[in-house]
Amino acid sequence: MGFARMNNGTIAEIRAKGVVGAGGAGFPTYAKLKPPIEILIVNGAECEPLLHKDKELLKHYGKIILEGMVRLRDLVKAQEAVLGIKEKYHDIIEELTPILPDRVRIQPLGDFYPAGDEFILVYDVTGKVIPRGGLPLHVGAVVSNVETVLNVMRDRPVTHKYFTVGGAVREPQTLRAPIGMSFREAIEACGGPACEPFAVLAGGVMMGRLVRDMEEPITKTTGGLLLFPQDHPLIAKYSRDASAIKRIGKSACDQCTFCTELCPRYLLGHPIEPHKAMRALGFSHEKLSLVIGTQFCCECNLCTMIACPEDLDPKNVCVMNKRELREQKMTYPAEAPSRSAHPLLEGRRTPISRLFKKLGLTQFVNRGPLSEKEFTPEKVVIPLKQHVGVPAKPTVSPGARVQEGDIIADVAEKDLGVPIHASISGVVGNVCDASIEIRRG
Repeated sequence: MGFARMNNGTIAEIRAKGVVGAGGAGFPTYAKLKPPIEILIVNGAECEPLLHKDKELLKHYGKIILEGMVRLRDLVKAQEAVLGIKEKYHDIIEELTPILPDRVRIQPLGDFYPAGDEFILVYDVTGKVIPRGGLPLHVGAVVSNVETVLNVMRDRPVTHKYFTVGGAVREPQTLRAPIGMSFREAIEACGGPACEPFAVLAGGVMMGRLVRDMEEPITKTTGGLLLFPQDHPLIAKYSRDASAIKRIGKSACDQCTFCTELCPRYLLGHPIEPHKAMRALGFSHEKLSLVIGTQFCCECNLCTMIACPEDLDPKNVCVMNKRELREQKMTYPAEAPSRSAHPLLEGRRTPISRLFKKLGLTQFVNRGPLSEKEFTPEKVVIPLKQHVGVPAKPTVSPGARVQEGDIIADVAEKDLGVPIHASISGVVGNVCDASIEIRRG
């Protein structure tokens, strides 16, 4: 696993290597790097329970990540670079503090959810509130995940992904696996499920999704695979369909407003009020005016998983409303006055320990040491839509021989997107608009 130690990276090279945000939706990193920027913030908070990928990378590759922070800081002409990491990881902070480069500092963060949310992190580091519908760039900041910085420092394209396999698995670990390898193979590498029958959440217990197919491939944005018994309450929550969410919400919501009072974006002063979205389930005439603020929902799921005393699902109601607002081409009035952060923001943060108890996670081993396993899957199925923007288009045909790191799909330079690379050496199999198969050989 080679790293480029000389400070010769450019924005074009970062794009060519296929680097995207490794801790979120996969926004192409090159598009964020628009100098001059006041401050570079590297996100190592990783506030989803049972996930350990960012912490493990800082533990094993901390020095290289610090070098990458210097490279990106200088690339965007920032005044300083800040690493956000949970204060509870004293060992990592103590190891990195003596080797911090000039104009690089560590910001210890509280052990709460969602400390890793981009808007929350920027506020905690700078004291500035990103405007509603805005980006960190609007307050002079750019945010990158620690794995993203590590990928910038590699001397080869992004072909592998780090992620934690945890929960009801025999050997919880953080793996580095080829993009396109199946979820099934990753779970087997960790000893397989510790219960039967089991279900899997991809991404995390708060912002993840229920996996329907164990042959689904790992992508550049896979952050974790968490296994649970089929009858675990979390699986029941993620199995609800839209009609049930609406029907039960309409009949049972008592407008207590807890969902709004604990909403991280509402506490930052954004005009999102999930209780109004719940109220709108029973109305049609005034519905859109009630839910117009839901377009600013970050889908952190605190309202559903923690705040609601009736076990309703405000988060998914907000998501449904966001979709309807887009279809209706309705946006929040630009002239509406901005609000400041709520005076009780600090006191309303949700401790991670509360999540473990409320969500029934205390029975699972909360660790995920970095594994040195090298994977040699017989085939990979590499999706062409792994980033925000335009999907990549195939540049290879069935039967072609490729080496690991070769470009197999690309995006026009005028479009937002990055190339996709072969994650193993072999022969190209099926090629379609959605994916490219490579068989080892």
